[in-house]
Amino acid sequence: MKNEQTQTRREKLEVLRGKRLEPYGGLFPKQEPIQSLVAGYTEGRSVHTAGRLSAKRGHGGLTFSDLRDYSGKVQICLKQERIGDSAYQLFEVFDLGDILGVSGTLFKTKTGEVTIQVDRVTLLAKALRPLPEKWHGLKDVEIRYRQRYLDLIANEPVRTTFVQRSKLLSSLRATLERQGFLEVETPMMHSIPGGAAGEPFVTHHKALDTDLYLRLAPELYLKQLLVGGLERVYELNRSFRNEGLSTQHNPEFTMLEAYQAYGNYETMMRLVEELICGAAKALLGTLEIEFRGQRFDLTPPWERVSFADTLEEIGLKPGAAPDAIQTVLERKGVKVKGLTRSQLVRLVEQLFEPKTKTKPLFVVDYWTELSPLAKSKPDDPLVTERFELFIGGMEVANAYSELNDPIEQRRRFEAQLEDAQGSRLKAQGKSRKGLQPRASSLERQVDEAFIEALEYGMPPAGGLGVGVDRLAMLLLNQPSIKDVILFPLLKPESSNK
Repeated sequence: MKNEQTQTRREKLEVLRGKRLEPYGGLFPKQEPIQSLVAGYTEGRSVHTAGRLSAKRGHGGLTFSDLRDYSGKVQICLKQERIGDSAYQLFEVFDLGDILGVSGTLFKTKTGEVTIQVDRVTLLAKALRPLPEKWHGLKDVEIRYRQRYLDLIANEPVRTTFVQRSKLLSSLRATLERQGFLEVETPMMHSIPGGAAGEPFVTHHKALDTDLYLRLAPELYLKQLLVGGLERVYELNRSFRNEGLSTQHNPEFTMLEAYQAYGNYETMMRLVEELICGAAKALLGTLEIEFRGQRFDLTPPWERVSFADTLEEIGLKPGAAPDAIQTVLERKGVKVKGLTRSQLVRLVEQLFEPKTKTKPLFVVDYWTELSPLAKSKPDDPLVTERFELFIGGMEVANAYSELNDPIEQRRRFEAQLEDAQGSRLKAQGKSRKGLQPRASSLERQVDEAFIEALEYGMPPAGGLGVGVDRLAMLLLNQPSIKDVILFPLLKPESSNK
């Protein structure tokens, strides 16, 4: 059926060209979004607008149709006696989905519907494929994600979600700029992966004949800007992790990272409260939100709970042997694959799940061994000034007082390398026993350029990272990260090519 409809549309295209009419027009003076036009209705006002033809209802020499754009729809009225026989007959060739420009005047029908009395109609783009499900909504999830343009055409709530996401970014920028932060841009290709845990994507630069890595995080470059005297900087950045997909993970994602000289993690707590509350008010007009059937009150200050104290209560202290940690956690019913930084979020989710699903929660006081870039507490070198923010069972933000001691930073980087080397040797041992470790061409190394920058002196600072995609999920009440990313990564479709 779709092939037949497509063939019919192509035949109509040839009819138009046979009449020397251009089916793919150019400039059209669209004055305002359709929703604005309807909301600002004035009887008899001349208007010029454009959108997709979404419905046609003919009655002899009178046709009512609907025209839609991203903001809404408006009814248009075409009278044969008003626009002429040739123009009226031409309109009959137009199909649902065609993009039209119309000029005319506003009036209201007897039922009170705002309508454009058309004086002129222009074909701006001929649609050669029929729209999905006749505008009743696109339901197939696979098609929705793979062909997001169809999803946007057919599903008004989806369009609203992405308009709101854009407003979210504007709100975040506005809050930071009011506080004197400067937006900057840092490289997306790094010679050494760093700034976050995770497996990077590898690419190759031909002219330099060297491998490069898509950034895990912009952190190390942003802190170099603090060294250079830019005291408040932020970047709304795209970052990449060569890892799995889930309802909360996409390999390419948007992060907000902000750094404030002469601040600390307490400074960042106040900042993230302002950022999220400001965004909630801008998008929703309230601090009362709903996510996954649960209601949350975002009114600050938010509750805090100590990671170090909670683990000590179940018999674990910093520096405990990995096997001992595993045993204690399994006894408590907590399932993680070793207490590495990559498993840290899963551990926190399980330990604090009841609290993270009912209110915003700052989990503070992480072990130093799990936080290589964070400053230790003055009275306890084994615990850092760090927090992670959880809302609705999701980690939304991560922040700490930045470590600015270059000697201690080098020591921690080298300790990380030793741990990584030990893990590789252990994996190789398992491989000899018949268990295959995950293949990886990545050999970690100390980022000497970053250490050198610290040696020139970096002011004490607070640093903050916010997962923008997850924040969008939370504020827009979307169940999956794919629902707030316009083009999420999907498994390639099978092909005979």
